[in-house]
Amino acid sequence: MSHVPSVLFVCLGNICRSPLAEAALRHEAERARLEVLVDSAGTGSWHVGKGPDPRSCAEAARHGIDIHSYRARQVKAQDFRRFDRIVALDASNLADLRRIAPSNGKARLSLLLDHVPGLEGQDVADPYYGGPEGFESTWEQVSAAARALVAELKAR
Repeated sequence: MSHVPSVLFVCLGNICRSPLAEAALRHEAERARLEVLVDSAGTGSWHVGKGPDPRSCAEAARHGIDIHSYRARQVKAQDFRRFDRIVALDASNLADLRRIAPSNGKARLSLLLDHVPGLEGQDVADPYYGGPEGFESTWEQVSAAARALVAELKAR
């Protein structure tokens, strides 16, 4: 039996960017007929148990994806052992992940846009304090990254 790759997306609160990244990767993996375990979490605990931001839900729905059932959670030490890859949506969250990673973790940490040629080193801007256009921009970025991650995972 072959190993099913697993990816955890992490942003600050797990209500805007990382749920959209989770949805985008699920969507792209399904289109590519790639079996992958996907989840998302936040480095902060403010929104634990809450659903995604309504603007994230609306943006996902524009692309035919329902994320209303997603629930925010905080990243845990066991995530570093459970997932093959933990992908941060910005440099601040990547630094936090590196700081809290247990010594026995197996997950490979990366920055989301490092997977998109030409966008390496860039953060996915947090759309929380802006309008719907920020969520559109987030969707474009996480979708491009999801397509790149699917190509990487299929090439393994």
